[in-house]
Amino acid sequence: MKKLLVGTALAVITTAGAAAAQDVSACLITKTDTNPFFVKMREGAEAAAAEAGITLRSYAGKVDGDHETQVAAIETCIADGASGILLTASDTSSIVSAVTQAREAGLLVIALDTPLDPIDAANSTFATDNFLAGELIGQWAAATLGDDAANAKIAMLDLAVSQPTVGVLRDQGFLQGFGIELGDPNKWGDETDPRIVGHDVTAGNEEGGRKAMENLLAVDPMINVVYTINEPAAAGAYEALKAIGRENDVLIVSVDGGCPGVQNIADGVIGATSQQYPLRMAALGIEAIAAYAANGTLPENTPGKDFFDTGVALVTDKPAEGVDSISVAEGMDLCWG
Repeated sequence: MKKLLVGTALAVITTAGAAAAQDVSACLITKTDTNPFFVKMREGAEAAAAEAGITLRSYAGKVDGDHETQVAAIETCIADGASGILLTASDTSSIVSAVTQAREAGLLVIALDTPLDPIDAANSTFATDNFLAGELIGQWAAATLGDDAANAKIAMLDLAVSQPTVGVLRDQGFLQGFGIELGDPNKWGDETDPRIVGHDVTAGNEEGGRKAMENLLAVDPMINVVYTINEPAAAGAYEALKAIGRENDVLIVSVDGGCPGVQNIADGVIGATSQQYPLRMAALGIEAIAAYAANGTLPENTPGKDFFDTGVALVTDKPAEGVDSISVAEGMDLCWG
């Protein structure tokens, strides 16, 4: 996968378009501007916008969960006459009214990575199959444990108490892949399997992962499987385990596929991760906005799915029978961050 390296800025970024396309602009609104996933997403959008001659303005929440800043950004994009918005929503249901306002104003709204609730609140969603991403690491963990999976003690390190769709899909996919019966698949925390020690939230960062891991270890210090929403949270969980001397006897799995996360597999911090491709999501999103601005063409979903699937691959150097995976070396060739 070609790596696109373009400079970024903190608050709002403007990429000058070609003279012939000065009236076509797009907005990218991410959850934060510090998470490597969103940094690479922004770089992909900037490069694609420069190539298409589209003016791109990028906005981000101050922290993961900053819904108000995202709403303000949507309102700004409407006022500026943008042709479309690429959005990774912090609050996938509360943002719907602002998205509806944008669509009624004639903007194409594409959700990137995180489906809205309901998913059809956006014109389209370009994303990893997040349920499959979770399912792959769940299948790998169960296969790696073998017979011991029946007695696992599992910590679930999720994203936020608001349960954004991306977090629910990964969480529920992991549990199904591990062989645990789901409750309501549209939320986490209602499962009754005794192997689940508990759920805690991380805000998708290392410090949050460390604190959540400490909280769940206080519930059961013999946890031996840790699901994490992303690789920064996984790194924090590892530090909490290392502090009590248990870093070598707990299986940690995650989702993202950033270069630091893939390196953490090589270093033994993470057992496996599901790799997604944010540059591709954003670049395809810009292409879709360009087509919409040119002639009103709307993006189409992947056949059989209610979104456009941008791909996922399990990365590990300890492949498990019956679970498709790629090596760490292959994952490094495709990683970001």
